[in-house]
Amino acid sequence: MNNSRRSGFMKQKRKNHGHSSSKKTASDQQQEGNDVTRREFLGGTGATLVAANTLPLRAQETREGVDIEPEVADVPRTAISITVNGTEHRTEVEDRWTLNEFLRDHVGLTGSKIGCNRGECGACTVLMDGAPVYSCSTLAVWADGHEILTVEGLEEDGELSTLQQAFMEHNAPQCGFCTPGQLMSATALLENNPQPTADEVRHALAGNLCRCSNYNAIVEAVIATAGTGGA
Repeated sequence: MNNSRRSGFMKQKRKNHGHSSSKKTASDQQQEGNDVTRREFLGGTGATLVAANTLPLRAQETREGVDIEPEVADVPRTAISITVNGTEHRTEVEDRWTLNEFLRDHVGLTGSKIGCNRGECGACTVLMDGAPVYSCSTLAVWADGHEILTVEGLEEDGELSTLQQAFMEHNAPQCGFCTPGQLMSATALLENNPQPTADEVRHALAGNLCRCSNYNAIVEAVIATAGTGGA
């Protein structure tokens, strides 16, 4: 191929290339239309999936034709009157609520802890009419008409009780998780026996487990509060 023919061929090729790029075939247009539709479809599907995932489970199941009952329906409730740390509460509680649940979740007093949740460790101990009870194993309806004292109620005018101060001075609290229950059991003991012996303290606190095994310091704190010198 001579130079003139080669030149002409290249010009024709560029011309054809420009022509083909500026004018799309019906097949090309159809393909582009399919691409746009596919993107829109996928985008719409994704949004639908996100929306579906944000719906409550019950709404999804109802939409799918499976109508289920709510998790809790028609739970028996009882109106009670209970005095907590000197303040009377007249309210309605579910019959299944424990005293601990009522105090923590509905009164906002979180001092009593949940440890074992089966009446063994004593971290949830509060006083009912002056007697220590496991609030995790006591129903709120059973406290109707009674007086409850929690660890928050030991303070007076923002000042720690003598027992609380003694706990601090004798390093009785370690992690502190079990301390509220120990304080409540010890408070009940000192109210009934102002001058207990060390053995009497140990017996009174037998239902309060210390996860840090700080029993000696706890006994020392109670004895110091009583002023008995451990006799």
